[in-house]
Amino acid sequence: MNWMLAAFLMTSSAVSAQQKGFGYKFYGQIRTDIFYNSRDNVQSVDGLFYMYPKDEVLDPNGKDLNGADNSNMYAVYSRLGVDVTGPSLGKIKTSAKVEFDFRGNGNDNLSVVRLRHAYLNLDWGKSKLLVGQTWHPFYGEVAPQILNLNMGAPFQPFGRAPQLRFRYNEGAFQLTAAALWQSQYKTYGPTATDGSGNSRVQQFHKNSNVPELSLGVDYKANGWIVGAGVDMLSIVPRTQAVGKDGATYQVDERLTTVSYEAHVKYTGHDLYVAAKSVLGSNMTHLSMTGGYGISGEDATTGERDYTPFRNSSTWFNIAYGKKWRPALFVGYMKNLGTSDELVKPAYGTDAKYGTGQSLEQLLNTTVELTYNLPNWKFGAEYAYCTAWYGDRFDAKYKATDSHSVGNHRLVLTALFTF
Repeated sequence: MNWMLAAFLMTSSAVSAQQKGFGYKFYGQIRTDIFYNSRDNVQSVDGLFYMYPKDEVLDPNGKDLNGADNSNMYAVYSRLGVDVTGPSLGKIKTSAKVEFDFRGNGNDNLSVVRLRHAYLNLDWGKSKLLVGQTWHPFYGEVAPQILNLNMGAPFQPFGRAPQLRFRYNEGAFQLTAAALWQSQYKTYGPTATDGSGNSRVQQFHKNSNVPELSLGVDYKANGWIVGAGVDMLSIVPRTQAVGKDGATYQVDERLTTVSYEAHVKYTGHDLYVAAKSVLGSNMTHLSMTGGYGISGEDATTGERDYTPFRNSSTWFNIAYGKKWRPALFVGYMKNLGTSDELVKPAYGTDAKYGTGQSLEQLLNTTVELTYNLPNWKFGAEYAYCTAWYGDRFDAKYKATDSHSVGNHRLVLTALFTF
């Protein structure tokens, strides 16, 4: 079925290519990954998208239920795409992109076609307008160059989103402004009127009626990119709630958060050096830890106030060489707790929504070596990630005592690009 779809797209594009003013460039990759973990982990794509080790869960004999090692092999990150140049609209240059892979969604729905990028672009020269789905601005042009398919998550923001993105260039400076909506990468929240559940669904942002807003500035010159960005996300966890009398009430709940990032990258003389630091609030839709919790509750209707978890994340990446290319990646995350004190809900069972909220901190160190030829890459990567889980927490759910759990991970990759 997947190859039939690819053949259809190529055939259709070949016919359309006869139209005057259109140009097409097909591209893609065949990628195979083999991985090994020394224990169970928080992950997606059945372990290919690796995040951090799960906490210990001891059985009656004192053995860790999450301590079993695991391994697998997949080719679902193979992908196909086409870049299109279209006829000009007066002085406006037009282009578009469509790209998909086969990773599906979640851990079980694999080898299914998934849309990665789909957008059109209008270029006035100094300014450009992109309409469609592509990388979130916080992923941006500064991301780790590593074999691991998480691309540095949960230290590096990772996600694509439907958006309207405007860019303006003046000399070495670039200004980016975007309005975004959620699709494949979503926020956590309650899935029932009594506040129970902890799931990722589109309704939390859809019911907000306020797009996510992002603004960034970059300086680009002589192989350097230096910049910073700010992002505002407003969600509505519930529109209905169960009150004290058991009746269902219409409620007006909203959580608005602001996050910040700064980044730097240098590329030149076979050297790649990059770093990024993020101060994030409720950024689970970007594959980061955190979320939000309850800070207040109406005694009659069950309407709630919410407070975000705040996390500080920083990573550093360096690589050198062309044919043989060693690289080092280090990522660190600190859970700063919630902005306001959490309260125990009178109704329902859940007081927090998100992921990784019991973490105090994370530290990941990755070393890798790749062998690169035209159109080919072979690589090996070893990573050790330590997760500190809290044993006791204060009123803002910041750990006051913790214990550590570690995972050894090995990845072998073969990649052919065309």
